[in-house]
Amino acid sequence: MSIPSDFVEETAEDGAVTLHFSGDLSIASVGELPERLREYDSNVERLDISDTGYIDTVGAWLIHRTARDTEAEIVGANDDAERLIAAVAGADQPAEIRPQALNPVIRVVSEVGEATTIAFTTMSGLVGFFGAIMVAFVRLLRHPGQIRWNAVIQRFDVVGVRALGIVGLMSFLIGLVIAQQGAVQLRQFGAEVFTVNLVGRLTLRELGVLMTAIMVAGRSGSAFAAQIGTMKLTEEIDAMRTIGVSPVEALVLPRFIAAVFMLPLLGFYASIVAIIGGGLLSWVQLDIPPATFFSRIREVVPLTDVYVGLVKAPVFGAIIAITGCYQGMQVKGNAEDVGQRTTAAVVQAIFLVIVLDAFFAVFFTWIGWN
Repeated sequence: MSIPSDFVEETAEDGAVTLHFSGDLSIASVGELPERLREYDSNVERLDISDTGYIDTVGAWLIHRTARDTEAEIVGANDDAERLIAAVAGADQPAEIRPQALNPVIRVVSEVGEATTIAFTTMSGLVGFFGAIMVAFVRLLRHPGQIRWNAVIQRFDVVGVRALGIVGLMSFLIGLVIAQQGAVQLRQFGAEVFTVNLVGRLTLRELGVLMTAIMVAGRSGSAFAAQIGTMKLTEEIDAMRTIGVSPVEALVLPRFIAAVFMLPLLGFYASIVAIIGGGLLSWVQLDIPPATFFSRIREVVPLTDVYVGLVKAPVFGAIIAITGCYQGMQVKGNAEDVGQRTTAAVVQAIFLVIVLDAFFAVFFTWIGWN
């Protein structure tokens, strides 16, 4: 049972006032002691706590605050009380309720510098993570029996088969829009027949693979980051390392392989569906029969356009898988970080896909695949 806190005043011959505390200095026993000490306005020189019993953080803070406000000396403290009061005193620092306003120029430069540092750190991390994936891939090639085929096939289903519906619908609508807008603009020059060229070359060479990559980044890349991030947060990945299972081999490689192999198929499928959508609109609006439309497609679309799309697709798939898995591996702290890393995975994957698509456009033009 706690003893109520109290204090008595003692005045020396020289007029120095000492407050002698007694009882327990704890949250359960201080009672009205804080209010009494706040109202105490005498010139106190010493606080004597030699007769006190148990002291907790509340009691230590009360003694420290009184000594601070009255500039008194604390005497009679045992080792435990002295350490607790010192710890409380160390934490007694002024806090800024509102951060100090920075100069706008300094703030902008600081934010740009921070963003640049994060960008270079992320890029170096992605390159290192890609290296770890390649090392694990070579190790599995040397020991094919360790490949987790069930996980790979499951990722094929999730990344590829279950994406057919949304990718097909998106591609069909894109084909319709390209054909409709192309016909409207080309009609001004009496060249509506070239709508076939526009639909065929644009979908097979660029938009089919690019839009598919963006859809896969938003659908599967975010799922990779969220799944691995949640496992990192719940310490499942640490448990895998403890029992000797490589997280890269068990979690990352199946997703990487699925994205690399399925994106060319999805991209080609998206291009064909987009051409079908463009052909349907051309039949309805331009009176171009399907047979004529597809015959014209074969004439005006070079085979190199198909090659361009098929070359870009696995690279885009690798970027999406690396970015999603890397961001998932970086999760730490709390559940909020999972959402932030998932968002970062999607944004970075789409950004890198578009940058690489621009690079490929220049490269293929340079080598003559126009």
